[in-house]
Amino acid sequence: MKQRFFYCPKCGGKLSYRNCGERNRLVCGNCSYIFYENPIVGVAAVVLDQQGRLLLGRRNSSYKGLWCIPCGYVEYDEDVYEAIIREFKEETNLDIEITGICSVQSNFHNPETHTVGIWFEAKVTGGELTAREDLDKVDFFDLDNLPPLAFPTDAIVIEKIRQSLKRNGLSC
Repeated sequence: MKQRFFYCPKCGGKLSYRNCGERNRLVCGNCSYIFYENPIVGVAAVVLDQQGRLLLGRRNSSYKGLWCIPCGYVEYDEDVYEAIIREFKEETNLDIEITGICSVQSNFHNPETHTVGIWFEAKVTGGELTAREDLDKVDFFDLDNLPPLAFPTDAIVIEKIRQSLKRNGLSC
């Protein structure tokens, strides 16, 4: 594993890899603090319209021009449910109610940032659909006619949604 962090966040000492049980972990040479390299948590909301079309947003920052299920990161002091409601509002201007959990996936597509994503099932409760923040366009798409996707895990989740709808309606 390539070392990405070099100084202890507690005391500023030098970090180096040491064997800690079954794994090598970064450990501070001064205070012995173990620096755990944990993934970042992301959240996304799966919203279908009355025709069973999926709401996607076109990205205008990273992965510019590609589409994704509206998503974002959980802040350190934030509950995952609060995070998806906030992120969805920031990106689509829609208010949502969470109705279930669709999927949980590890995202390894970005070598700089390992994330764990939680895709929630949600229904719209208010607001007016408008692209904002990291998105420059939002629209509903038929599950069999999707634009180019930014994230491989969105494709996995969408396939799961397709299969679920064929079986018994949305309930990922």
